[in-house]
Amino acid sequence: MIVALDGTVLLVAQPGLRRGLDASTAQVQWTSTGYLVAVAALLVIAGRLGDRYGHPRLLLVGVLGFGAASAGIALAPTVGWVTVLRVAQGGFGALLQPATLALLRLTYPADRLGTPIAIRTGAIAVAAGAGPILGGVLVAHLGWRAVFWINVPVALAIAALALAVRTPTPTPTPGRTKSSRLDLTGAGLLAVALALLVHALAEVPARGWTAAPTLLELLAVTGVAAVLARHERRTAHPLVPSAVARSTPVTASTAVLLAVTAGLFGALFRATFYLQDTLRLDPLATGLRVLPLTALMVLGAPAAGIALRRYGARSTAIVGTGLVAVGIAWLSRLGPASPWAAMAVVFAVVGAGFATVMVTATGTVVGDAPPGYAGVVGGLKQTAMNIGPTLGIAVAAGATGSAVSTMGPDLLVLAALAALGLLPASRLPRRPDDRHEEHDTASARPAQAPAPAPAPAPARRTGG
Repeated sequence: MIVALDGTVLLVAQPGLRRGLDASTAQVQWTSTGYLVAVAALLVIAGRLGDRYGHPRLLLVGVLGFGAASAGIALAPTVGWVTVLRVAQGGFGALLQPATLALLRLTYPADRLGTPIAIRTGAIAVAAGAGPILGGVLVAHLGWRAVFWINVPVALAIAALALAVRTPTPTPTPGRTKSSRLDLTGAGLLAVALALLVHALAEVPARGWTAAPTLLELLAVTGVAAVLARHERRTAHPLVPSAVARSTPVTASTAVLLAVTAGLFGALFRATFYLQDTLRLDPLATGLRVLPLTALMVLGAPAAGIALRRYGARSTAIVGTGLVAVGIAWLSRLGPASPWAAMAVVFAVVGAGFATVMVTATGTVVGDAPPGYAGVVGGLKQTAMNIGPTLGIAVAAGATGSAVSTMGPDLLVLAALAALGLLPASRLPRRPDDRHEEHDTASARPAQAPAPAPAPAPARRTGG
């Protein structure tokens, strides 16, 4: 919640930050880009560190660092300091996100993960939806620095809970010892590849897809990724262990999240410009128009947990992905003469579908993770959740430029992007018990007691 709230609150605070620090628009944009680059580059590495040194420890370090960086930003005298501290805040945020998922995996057996993950998904939706409203109130009455001060007491409260709550010790994983070293070369290559990718995508709205810097960065990403893949195949201690890399539920769930978040956030990017530039709504009214999406995410998460337990990951993910794709395609048909209720229904459909995908993919990816590798699996999942939105916004802006003020048929491209998630969704386990069978064919894992018979009770995430 603290990460989701921070991201959406900042959107409202940026104009005041620009005026208060006499900064240019490009400088203010780097306060967001620098954060995104740091988070995306370090999520998998942070998850691996948590697996090695303990997730409660990483959670504690991450939340205290996040709070300290927030306080530093609130006191920053120049936009340069804000940017540097935002990068640091992104690094500490990367420590937080895999740790939360790994702790859920250590605390609950796979067949009981649905309810806590549904609660987590709903909480993130509430935080993200409340961010613009809370940010508007704080900026209007206390100034832009207040949106960073609110993180400090929340971070301290989370740190106190992290110290007070005891978590189970991870079950030893066959073939893995505490002395297994961290692959520093692989970690560095992965961080460089992800940082270049996120930066290239984040700059597409300003530069375009065919600009020389964009093409050069994407070419560099391809080269670094090829070197990383070769290194990972040859090293004795790969950053992403083979037990994780060969897990069909993990790779399929990550791909579903990447495709669906890209389509969704690209559509929201287009819709925001449409509501403000074409319909001339202010930011608060725009937020209220999109509110049905948040509401159905909160209400739909528990229902998605029940569906996951009753019908299995494959059917539930296919339905959720289909709802998102159909909703985005439907959005493309709306115009200035369309009634408010029609847009509310569309956003509700998209929100219900996205909640279903989030609960299903997160529950599957985290539930399939061997306890000894829960952190790196959580890092992979959160990486998809960070790269997907950046890719979707790049596609949306690159279609007609950054000044996108109509819905139009271009949204069909984003609907197709979301629909690509149907392919990996069809690779997910049919029933909850199938997950263990498919995983066991790829790698050995400790024997588990058979899951209880499916029952109509909540089962089931960021994300961040």
